[in-house]
Amino acid sequence: MPTISNISARWILDSRGFPTVSCSVTLDQNGKKVTGSASVPSGASTGSHEALELRDGGSAFGGKGVTKAVKNVNEGIASRILRKEFSSAQELDEYLIQLDGTDTKTTFGANATLAISEAAHRAFANLYGLELWQYLRRLYFSELPATVTFPRIMCNILNGGAHADNSIDIQEFMLIPKTGNIEKDIQLCSEVYHQLKKNLLTQKEATAVGDEGGFAPNLGTMPQVLEYVNQAILDAKFTREDCDLGLDAAATEFYDSETDLYNVDSLSLTSSQLVDYYAQVSKDYNILSIEDALSEDDIAGWSVLTEKMSEKSVLVGDDLFVTSTARFQTIAVEQKIANAILIKPNQIGTILETAKVINMAKVQNYKIAVSHRSGETSDSFISDLAFASQADFLKCGAPARGERVAKYNRLLEILDSLVE
Repeated sequence: MPTISNISARWILDSRGFPTVSCSVTLDQNGKKVTGSASVPSGASTGSHEALELRDGGSAFGGKGVTKAVKNVNEGIASRILRKEFSSAQELDEYLIQLDGTDTKTTFGANATLAISEAAHRAFANLYGLELWQYLRRLYFSELPATVTFPRIMCNILNGGAHADNSIDIQEFMLIPKTGNIEKDIQLCSEVYHQLKKNLLTQKEATAVGDEGGFAPNLGTMPQVLEYVNQAILDAKFTREDCDLGLDAAATEFYDSETDLYNVDSLSLTSSQLVDYYAQVSKDYNILSIEDALSEDDIAGWSVLTEKMSEKSVLVGDDLFVTSTARFQTIAVEQKIANAILIKPNQIGTILETAKVINMAKVQNYKIAVSHRSGETSDSFISDLAFASQADFLKCGAPARGERVAKYNRLLEILDSLVE
């Protein structure tokens, strides 16, 4: 049985220039040593129910250092797992969960436990000569049909909200290609993205980009932005039949808890009024998916949204569910709210727990969207996870900036490995 012969963590910079945790795990099986490495992302628009991302506080890096999390890996956790035998990465995750002992990883930090978890999954895949997605499917998704279906891409093309320094309230506007071919889908994203830049320049609008690579001009309301996006699709010689659109509203960011109103697009709306607004915009602009349409704890509003829009729209809970089986059980299974879940491994802290949420959602016939974070690294783990789990969607940002492109390129690598 393999033993953990080495574990080593350090800090690196994420795509926003803040520290995050990178980790390597080495397995030894009868003298054969293999290593897996991983680096974990960080969110900006985070849900209050997410697992703890352990930061140092103080003055260094504006309080965002991760030396405590790194020390937890190299000392607190390593001292307990070095030279210990594990039959699988799943068994190691079970041990990590037991060691931390909290639902939100407040002992070690989810950034510490996830770095180990992802690195270990890569190490075990390498040990058995498997692609990462193959190992993940073997461990957690073995009951899925032996298909090679790729997730539909949710491609960030324009940023607002907490991801950009502009006047747009909605956080993300996304392309969701539907050509049925992953190469053509990525091509569509790239061509429309560059066409949008040309169109913005023609109108003398800014083409600086937000955290996730989407452009961040000052365009105003949802309809104004969507006019630009739809025009870019047409100018790039595509049609509505080639591509749906998606929104990440991140509504918690513009919800006023004192007035119980949503301040968006220069409007102050009740939950019900906001739902009606979404419904109209969705009808006018070919919107397939809306993520975090309402605040994370506005359960009554989410119920109205689900009742009115779930037949035709993919209603994705991110801050609502935070990749938690407990939240999903209470809100989705028991109350039938939303019809899709966003999956972010760093919201929960291990791949085992992430896979449990995915499988739980599949049983309930919820759509699955595996997602990056706004503060990313070049690690492409989520591409393998999305493919392994046969997720419906993969959010990986704009087709620009290395940390986003890495996810797209990994999908192409997986495609090539299937053809060989």
